[in-house]
Amino acid sequence: MSSHRRLVKHFSRKSGPRKALLRGLMVSLVEHGRIKTTIAKAKELRRHIERIVTLGKKDNLNSIRLIASRLANQDAAVDLVKSIAPRFKDRPGGYTRLIKVGRRPGDSAEMAFIEFVDYDYKSKLPVVDKKGAAKKEDKAATKVASKVKKNKAVQATKDKKVVRKMKNKSRAANQAAARA
Repeated sequence: MSSHRRLVKHFSRKSGPRKALLRGLMVSLVEHGRIKTTIAKAKELRRHIERIVTLGKKDNLNSIRLIASRLANQDAAVDLVKSIAPRFKDRPGGYTRLIKVGRRPGDSAEMAFIEFVDYDYKSKLPVVDKKGAAKKEDKAATKVASKVKKNKAVQATKDKKVVRKMKNKSRAANQAAARA
């Protein structure tokens, strides 16, 4: 299949599932301000979200209805018109940015964050002093978080072993029943 002059990415989906995928991504971006997805999906999402933010800057009933029809979520449409679009009132376009974050472990797909350009990521990160070291309270919090993460990893491997044993027992019982 040729990719020349192709206007949209198809993502190996028919039109209905593709619209649903993009709607879900748009609603998530409006709700959270930043989402992580594949680069191809982020680039396609950017086309659509830029248009509805521009539409939302008009702030009238008709624009709210058009945005709601494109998002299929009334709350997200109102949120976009009342809180997101006014932030970009003086900006002529380019409301989002892509930040590449490497490849996904499972299928090696290139991943990226797509976020609004005024997204406040600093409020989500631990406080850092001038030397680049986290403050004492944050160090304690990160230490606790790393222990919790390590415990979850250990528990996950234990769960995998238990599941493997159960599968092996079940398989052996089925084979014994088939022989008899």
